[in-house]
Amino acid sequence: MGRFLYPNEYYSSTYAIDFDHYYRQGYRGLIFDIDNTLVPHDAMTDARSRALLKKLREIGFSICFVSNNDEPRVANFVSELHEEGLPDPKYIYKAAKPRANGYIKAARAMKLRRGRILFVGDQLLTDIWGANNARITSILVQPVAGETKLQIKLKRILEKPVLWLYLRKHPLKG
Repeated sequence: MGRFLYPNEYYSSTYAIDFDHYYRQGYRGLIFDIDNTLVPHDAMTDARSRALLKKLREIGFSICFVSNNDEPRVANFVSELHEEGLPDPKYIYKAAKPRANGYIKAARAMKLRRGRILFVGDQLLTDIWGANNARITSILVQPVAGETKLQIKLKRILEKPVLWLYLRKHPLKG
């Protein structure tokens, strides 16, 4: 049941992931969801997200953001990173997750094969399902903040049984 919704890994936070480990394994690209993966919904960058993304660029990762949000939300988030010196951050907006197309566009933008890319997101029904559809290694993280939007609260209720089944055989990391 729901194996297409199962992440490859599940972490307590984006900030608990050992990205050096994944780089040593040959991954060179990272695709991130933004809201509740890096920052709370509709928040702009913060010191923690900027520091992480700067470190990831220093390690050698290419980075692209894939979001179902509209362009102003994503572009404003990314422009703050550009101002902080993150060179040429790439992004896909209105990605229509869980469709694979946004993830495939991100892989092309980074000029990487999908097998060398990790996706990090906080929702099973959009983020993880989409990464799995695109055949990109998926990492689920617990949300950075509580939900404020009704549609996401409802998705979280639907996700609970799938997470319960997943956690029976796979540990939460971090």
